[in-house]
Amino acid sequence: MQYGTDGDGLLYDEGARAALTAFAGEEALPLLEAAAAVRSAAGAIEHLRSAGAEGRGLSAGAFDLLVRLSLSGEAGLPLGELAQALGVTPRNVTGLVDTLEHKGLLRRVPDPADRRSVRAVATEDGRAWLATFRAPTRMAMEAVFAGFSAAEADQLRDLCLRLVQGVRRVRSR
Repeated sequence: MQYGTDGDGLLYDEGARAALTAFAGEEALPLLEAAAAVRSAAGAIEHLRSAGAEGRGLSAGAFDLLVRLSLSGEAGLPLGELAQALGVTPRNVTGLVDTLEHKGLLRRVPDPADRRSVRAVATEDGRAWLATFRAPTRMAMEAVFAGFSAAEADQLRDLCLRLVQGVRRVRSR
C-alpha cells in the first residue's frame, strides 16, 4: 500500500482511491474510501490482536470471550448471552467454550434460574492467563495509537460505533 496526502493533509490509500474511482466515480469516493479505510484498520488491528492471543495459545475470539467472563465473577454468563455480547452465533460460542474449558480457563455450570441453560465461569487459571496478557496488550495498543491524542481516540471510538449502528440499521431493514 502506498499512501498519499490530500489537499487537507489527510492520508489516503493511492491504490484504493484509483480502484474506487474507477468503480463508482468521484461522487461516491469519500464514503467508499472511508469504508475501505475502516476495513483496512480493522483488519490490521485484528491481525495484531490475533497474533498476540494465538501466540499465547488462544484465538482472538476465545480471548474476547474470556475477557467478558472475567467481568462476570462467580455467576458467569449464559452461553446465549455471551454469543449476543460477542456478536457471534451460539454455535461459535459453544466451540470457544469447549476450547477454553479443555484448556482449564473456564468451566460450565448449570444456570440456577433455568435448568435448560448453561453458564460459563472463568476459572482461576483463566483469570491468571488474562493477567499475564494484560501488560503486553496495553503496550501494543499504546504503540498503535501513539500518534493519537485522547480526544482523537475518543472521536475514533465514537465514529466506529456509529458505523456499527449504521450497519445494524441497514441489516434490520
